[in-house]
Amino acid sequence: MIMLHFFIDPFNAYGFMRRALAACFALSLSTAPLGVFLLLRRMSLVGDALSHAILPGVAIGYLISGMSLMAMGIGGFAAGLLVALLSGWVSSMTQLKEDATFAGFYLGSLALGVTLVSLRGSSVDLLHLLFGSILAVDINAIKFVGLIAGFTFLCLALLYRALVIEAFDVAFLRVNRQGYPRVIHGIFLALVVLNLVAGFQILGTLMSVGLMMLPAVAARCWSGHLPVILLIAAAIGLLSSWVGLMWSFYASLPAGPAIVLSASVIFFLSVLLGPRGGCALMLRRRRVLINEEKE
Repeated sequence: MIMLHFFIDPFNAYGFMRRALAACFALSLSTAPLGVFLLLRRMSLVGDALSHAILPGVAIGYLISGMSLMAMGIGGFAAGLLVALLSGWVSSMTQLKEDATFAGFYLGSLALGVTLVSLRGSSVDLLHLLFGSILAVDINAIKFVGLIAGFTFLCLALLYRALVIEAFDVAFLRVNRQGYPRVIHGIFLALVVLNLVAGFQILGTLMSVGLMMLPAVAARCWSGHLPVILLIAAAIGLLSSWVGLMWSFYASLPAGPAIVLSASVIFFLSVLLGPRGGCALMLRRRRVLINEEKE
């Protein structure tokens, strides 16, 4: 009973903890499946690149309208989408791979965003944009994140079959539906940018990708079946949010980094203990070698 109070009391006693938890839960449910599909496409670092790429748009929205969620959201979405389109176009016109073009554009975007904020904002404003302010989330921010999470769920449900085929056998789609893979890829990247824009208000542009990729990578260590991986990733995202907020409350740590650190701990445990993690694979290979030597 005492342990139960320990887990529930911070959220029962303080409204800002309940609002932070609700926003993190909504974000976890929409970003974790996107992280799994990024992982399957071998685009794990693209999420990180796009989270930096939205910063110039967020900064322009901030300079025009101050801390307006709508202005910064629209600016961030436009900047992220522009970088994704430019990276794809440069990759198709040159011999550079898409991850290389993303790296080129996101580094410039990050520098431009920091420069824009420094022109008129303070170091506090810059820290707010980079690391978010999850404990200051209000009802409007929760509605904003919930709307994006619901829209993402709907799109993933409608495009699930196409996304799976495009991730595992894009040649099949190219042969049967020419141009269709490019449309699916574009919609998918737009959803990633949209969720990173939702996440920046809570965790900031630097940390928002943490709830997207860490649960997805950890879930991959526990199963090889896609529906199960999606469920485990969402569950890890929810657990990381809960544990991270409690950790920050009792240890007086910044909430955003505590949530991402919690997800990192689960990732390391998954690598060590998961049946498809690195340690399990090493033991399996060692057992095979021992059996071969005995024979």
